Amino acid sequence: MTANGWFQIALFSALVLALTKPLGIYILRVFDGTAGWLRPIERVIYKASGVDPAENQHWTRYAASLMFFSLASMLLTYVALRLQHVLPLNPQHLAAVTDHQSFETAASFTSNTDWQSYAGESTMSYFSQMTQLAFHNFASAAVGMCGAIALARGIAQRSAGKLGNFWVDLVRGMLYLLLPLSIVMALALVQQGAIQNFSAYLTASTLEGAKQVIAMGPVASQEAIKQLGTNGGGFFNANSSHPFENPTPLANLWQMVAIFAIPAALTYTFGRMVKNAKHGWALWAAMFVLFAVGTTAAYWAEARGNPIHAARGVDVDESATNYGGNMEGKEARFGIASSALFATVTTDASCGAVNSMHDSFTPIGGMVPLVNIQLGELIFGGVGSGLYGMLIMVVLTVFIAGLMVGRTPEYLGKKIQAPEVQMAMLYVLALPALILLGAAASVVLPDGLKGLNNSGPHGLSEVLYAFSSAAGNNGSAFAGLTGSSYYYNTLVGITMLFGRFALVVPMIALGGFLSAKKIAPPSTGTFPVTGPLFVTLLIGVIVIVGALTFFPALALGPIVEHLSMLAGRVF
Repeated sequence: MTANGWFQIALFSALVLALTKPLGIYILRVFDGTAGWLRPIERVIYKASGVDPAENQHWTRYAASLMFFSLASMLLTYVALRLQHVLPLNPQHLAAVTDHQSFETAASFTSNTDWQSYAGESTMSYFSQMTQLAFHNFASAAVGMCGAIALARGIAQRSAGKLGNFWVDLVRGMLYLLLPLSIVMALALVQQGAIQNFSAYLTASTLEGAKQVIAMGPVASQEAIKQLGTNGGGFFNANSSHPFENPTPLANLWQMVAIFAIPAALTYTFGRMVKNAKHGWALWAAMFVLFAVGTTAAYWAEARGNPIHAARGVDVDESATNYGGNMEGKEARFGIASSALFATVTTDASCGAVNSMHDSFTPIGGMVPLVNIQLGELIFGGVGSGLYGMLIMVVLTVFIAGLMVGRTPEYLGKKIQAPEVQMAMLYVLALPALILLGAAASVVLPDGLKGLNNSGPHGLSEVLYAFSSAAGNNGSAFAGLTGSSYYYNTLVGITMLFGRFALVVPMIALGGFLSAKKIAPPSTGTFPVTGPLFVTLLIGVIVIVGALTFFPALALGPIVEHLSMLAGRVF
């Protein structure tokens, strides 16, 4: 670990902190309707789609609208991928996407997972990339923000179960926030060297006389929303390690900041919505502490390197001419610190973009991204989903605190009773059930075992990571699993859908229940939700719930692999 590496981490953290308040204020203005600089376009959209922007939907109608929109857009994408070969903007004349791959891809991008068990440049046409996958990058991120804003309204207001208008929130999230930021981000990436064109692929001759195909395409525009919307699906198979997607260290920094920008800002937005900005900063602080711990662990593990390599004569010590540590699977233009930071950021958020191969990390370095996902990706988290995931944990925290002092738990003036706890527990239990059941089935069923390229604890880690990534709507992967089969395309696709929508409905219901409650003024028995005690208790609940759920599986995977590495054994 070096001073330069720590400087990169500190600079990134400072930029995220600096953006949180101003962007949070702007997001608040977007969703309360005071940011009206695109109002004429907004009115045209409502009129063309038959939306009444004045309607205030009950939580059941809000949830139904969200589900209907997601289902309809997913079916449209499935059909478009199956008909890719007859649609325009296909200069490479790529074939139709197979039925099982189309299902998984449509489910993946609809759920904001963007898991890719295919090589984008050899599977998807420009039409598919731009009209389907890029559309979902905007829409699924906006849907996540809708969920977070709806829950925040339920906590902040008393409105008889009404949480706003899903269609208005969806339009405003895309029109006022995601589109403008993506335009700016895309232009910045083009300036750094990311490509943006509609050219056919080029063929070049190498120095050895062989032929090499160089993929082209509208990359920068999709790279921007890929990061800002915490989507993560790459135009190229190599994702953000590809120089056409992520050409320079400066572009790499922008991409990491873009991943955290909106999720971090939403904590301040929430604090302002509930008229308690200090509580918003307390949520930010809890997220940042967990982020800092994960980054430190990943950086330490990767900078330390593999002792088996050192024992066999590989130089793992850093010097002026040697990166040292574990550089396997990493780009030299980014180095160890930036690779470890990117891996932590992309799995703290439900992004899944990668600038290095997580499968090549050391056992502890690879366990950090895995644990980040299994905690619920609420360490800033996805756009919207990170905030509402953290708020679920806050509800559990204040419930536990209330039990400790022997009084009815309250959260921001609203009593937490049986219905609210039931919805919170449905949310908390769904994620580990999806992960552990899917992974367990895949390590015993023949079709699941066929996809494994590694045995032993590392093979288990690859399967566990796959279902953690799918259920957590992350999309990153340990690359040793062959996921492009009927078995994995189907099971992973179903897992992604349940990981998104089996969690979002209880969350919206929780918002509806809370919105029907009276707001009571704080009393001497009210548990404070702004100080170090609250932050510590919240972090403790998150860590304990995660450890109790996943430690046995982690012990059989990355932990035993780490102990074996220290003993000099290779599986």
